Amino acid sequence: MSSISSGTRSKLVKIGAIAKKTGLSVQALRYYQKRGLIQPKQQLESGYRLYNQEVVERITFIQQCQGMGFSLDEIVDLLNLQADPSAKAFEVKQKVDDKLLLIDQKLIELTNLKSALVQLSESCSGEGLVGDCPIISTLWQQR
Repeated sequence: MSSISSGTRSKLVKIGAIAKKTGLSVQALRYYQKRGLIQPKQQLESGYRLYNQEVVERITFIQQCQGMGFSLDEIVDLLNLQADPSAKAFEVKQKVDDKLLLIDQKLIELTNLKSALVQLSESCSGEGLVGDCPIISTLWQQR
């Protein structure tokens, strides 16, 4: 084995080490690999996959995106845009703006849901038996 491949191999780590560094399970990392979010740098004859240390940074990016509400499909899109030297910043901004629009729609839905639940709660004093509860009778009504 040459010193170059030996040097390269020392920088590569197994999936378990990546799991420890990122706090993700090995199963989650395998799922990320299956979805194309991460790729091993090398696969040994034994079947072990070896990853660059840089995959930890990529996983941090993925986790940041998930924390912002992006789905794995959307994260793949962002990573693909990042990898495309001709991609425009506008395309990334558009993805964020689309996510903002979706969140605004969900906030409206949640506000309406909260209002309906407040009405339900206020319709019942909490006294008496369940059979007399206006919440139950309201929920049984067909719309």
